[in-house]
Amino acid sequence: MKKIVIICLLCLSMPLMVMAQSPDYKVVFDLTSKDPNVHQSVIRWLNGISKSDPAAQMEVVFYGKSLDMIVKDRSSVADDVMKLAENKNIAFRVCAVAMKNQNINENQLLPGVKTVPDGIYEIIAKQKEGWGYIKAVQ
Repeated sequence: MKKIVIICLLCLSMPLMVMAQSPDYKVVFDLTSKDPNVHQSVIRWLNGISKSDPAAQMEVVFYGKSLDMIVKDRSSVADDVMKLAENKNIAFRVCAVAMKNQNINENQLLPGVKTVPDGIYEIIAKQKEGWGYIKAVQ
């Protein structure tokens, strides 16, 4: 019985040991909300994470109705996005399909925001590379 308990404890602690050995902090944020409160939350998360771990890699992927956050003259957090986009470890990526559906051109995007062919595919690709996933909702 004692051996079984020890084996179970070892098995349960293995993921913790693996996480402790992997210092890489990589997370992709999935943003589809038009809600400015959600946009402000994402900004807070990016700032908080980058302050606690300057090497953390983060990417925000926009599709659906979230594009207002990164479109000039629509964004309530434009200054924050542009400042964070200067950080080489923070990326803002917008779905080209969503842009086409909403008649938004690249010249309407805030500086530092790049396009990807498909937002969902971008998120899946990051997850395949081992990135964590956060759905940004309120």
